[in-house]
Amino acid sequence: MPEILIRNADHILTMDDSRRELSGADLRLRDGAIVEIGSGLQSAGEVIEAAGCVVTPGLVNTHHHLFQSLTRAVPGAQDALLFGWLKTLYPIWARFTPDHMFASAQVGLAELALSGCTLSADHLYLYPNGARLEDTIEAARVVGLRFQPTRGSMSIGESAGGLPPDMLVEREAAILEDCIRVVDAFHDSSEASMCRVGLAPCSPFSVSRDLMRQTALLARDKGVMLHTHLAENDEDIAYSQEMFGCRPGQYAQDLGWVGPDVWHAHCVKLDAAEMALFARTGTGVAHCPCSNCRLGSGVAPVRAMRDGGLRVGLGVDGSASNDAGNLVAEARQCMLLQRVVSGADAMSAREALEIATRGGADVLGRPECGRLAMGKRADVAIWDVSGIEAAGSWDPAALLLAGPTTVRDLFVEGQPVVRDGQMVRFDLADAIARQNALARGLQAEM
Repeated sequence: MPEILIRNADHILTMDDSRRELSGADLRLRDGAIVEIGSGLQSAGEVIEAAGCVVTPGLVNTHHHLFQSLTRAVPGAQDALLFGWLKTLYPIWARFTPDHMFASAQVGLAELALSGCTLSADHLYLYPNGARLEDTIEAARVVGLRFQPTRGSMSIGESAGGLPPDMLVEREAAILEDCIRVVDAFHDSSEASMCRVGLAPCSPFSVSRDLMRQTALLARDKGVMLHTHLAENDEDIAYSQEMFGCRPGQYAQDLGWVGPDVWHAHCVKLDAAEMALFARTGTGVAHCPCSNCRLGSGVAPVRAMRDGGLRVGLGVDGSASNDAGNLVAEARQCMLLQRVVSGADAMSAREALEIATRGGADVLGRPECGRLAMGKRADVAIWDVSGIEAAGSWDPAALLLAGPTTVRDLFVEGQPVVRDGQMVRFDLADAIARQNALARGLQAEM
């Protein structure tokens, strides 16, 4: 793999263990890893000039539903709370095919890449009309992002007291069988892995307690991570108390869903005891501030979580509930909401960027990502701060206060994914045209 030297960056925000910030510095990439950071470095390989730029680790997205990129701003779902929103969209998603899954994932991952994301999780929990997890895995391969897809599931339909329609649920034995299939076929546990598969029953209101328990046992047998939605809003809490006689944290603990191999999405309504449980067990949280605002779910207590020792990363959530997939915008929203709740000094721009980089990498069990240090993976974002977004800024390194929301260049495992603001591995305009045609077809069938 050819060597790349990123030279003379105005600022390098390493997010390493010392949180070093370097000025006028260089970064050398070779064989998918970072091999040197310093000043005045030389290279016989490709040299990328970074004057007028800030260099950061690639951002990490810990929660997404990439299939939802095809259903942005759907009438009837635009102003609904979570449960009503889902009931509006389930019948549309039931018409998806493998083509819909691939196209939506490709565009969603490209949107993430342009916002500086190099590693993304995804939660795919419905499989209509022959769709399979590998539809999204192939999209990630084409785009070039490091991927952490999760084999989600729903097994309790409306006729059995669940939320999803019966046509979208699966038999639990078939779910577990397919979980084994996709882990065996696609999971790579190596440090340089471009694909690690997790297991992810959708939520307490769409699967049985037995499936949650069996999935946890299977994941630990296979050595993969676990993911689900938890404590997202007041409806979620009420459902848990009515159906299970306990709060979501107790539900998770009883079923083996706590530990460093588990991360839960949203967690807006965790109480102090639940936060202490998660901190004690090393359980991670995917914080999705824009989606939480869009659905009126509330503001997650991220300041209290971090002060209490919880591992917290950021997630854009699905593009039907955001309705965007820009991780920089997510990080800024995280910062602003904590300030709204707790004061202007509650979270700095640098802390929010840390959550979006090494914070997310740690939640996903990838400490080799999310920071720029020797031996770490060569996942690098270059931000041009010479434009209008940062004009007049006294601190260009404070990207979330005054800076671009798209990258100039992006490298994953030392390979270019974005150059000069353009996707380099496929024709984005063609992918967008295909996406829009598929969306129009779904709309015409309503």
